[in-house]
Amino acid sequence: MPKAVISTPHAPGAIGTYSQALRCGNTIYLSGQIGLDPASMQLVAGIDAQIKRVFDNLQAVAVAAGATLDDAARVSIYLTDLAHFAKVNEAMAVYFKQPYPARAAIGVASLPRGALVEADAILVIG
Repeated sequence: MPKAVISTPHAPGAIGTYSQALRCGNTIYLSGQIGLDPASMQLVAGIDAQIKRVFDNLQAVAVAAGATLDDAARVSIYLTDLAHFAKVNEAMAVYFKQPYPARAAIGVASLPRGALVEADAILVIG
């Protein structure tokens, strides 16, 4: 099954050896997004703004793939402080509809560029 690269200027460009997303058949693998503003490529300030930006970035890549976050089967959340987990739950209620995707929340020591939160997703369409 061939892989198709998904890319959009409405989310931060890859800053390493990866694609924003890959589509393999009916499955779309969204790379991890941190709270980078796609226009400036600068990290937005504060946990609330970063959470919003992360989900906005994921949504932009999903749309570029012809999907939405409602197609998410799995989401992984990485937090440098698990005390922010409730804020992620609040944001997910805005960006996702029931049935909610399967999810993992992982506490990590650090994230790229000093980000406070990162998320990736696996979407299934069709």
